[in-house]
Amino acid sequence: MISASFLTSKDIPKTLTELNDTDVDFIHVDVMDGKYVENKSLPFKEMRHIYKFTDKRLDVHLMVESPSKYISDYASLNTEYITIHLDTLEDTLSNLKLIKSYGIKTGIAINPTDKVESLIPYLPYIDLILVMGVIPGKGGQKFIDNTIDKLKELKVLKKEYKDFKFKISVDGGVNNIVVKKIYNLTDIIVSGNYITSSDNYQRQINSLRFNS
Repeated sequence: MISASFLTSKDIPKTLTELNDTDVDFIHVDVMDGKYVENKSLPFKEMRHIYKFTDKRLDVHLMVESPSKYISDYASLNTEYITIHLDTLEDTLSNLKLIKSYGIKTGIAINPTDKVESLIPYLPYIDLILVMGVIPGKGGQKFIDNTIDKLKELKVLKKEYKDFKFKISVDGGVNNIVVKKIYNLTDIIVSGNYITSSDNYQRQINSLRFNS
């Protein structure tokens, strides 16, 4: 499955409208508070109008210090997943339960410096593990190659903990070259700049499909 990010878009309404005309599975929404990461995204009062430009399900990634301030807002949209980071100022388990209380699927993101084993206590509560292939917060970065080792570890974890049905997603620096190295290790590919900087979104999405 493909989740398209519009993080680097200069014209978000146009980008969303064009993505809506493709067969992309999700729209990846990066929410940044300027504290957890340096950059800041659009405020929710603007983001809540996203439904005017796309009816795709949303894959929301909260790169914020205090996720509980954002969860109820983004749960009110056409949201499939809300993903939080482990190293926030708040209790991770409480926030996962809060997301679940809205009937939304939960995700945890791990940064390039995070260890896979740190996820184990949360496996009963999560539907998605989002592996960051770059330092979070900026679009257009190059994929960090040792992310592949993390993805392999997660594949092993999936076999060891068969009772927990989480999907593995990877975000950051993914293009048609990188995808060949990771397609059999992931369930969802997040891609932004590679898709939205092109003049043919569908062609780029096709090149990321696992059967390509």
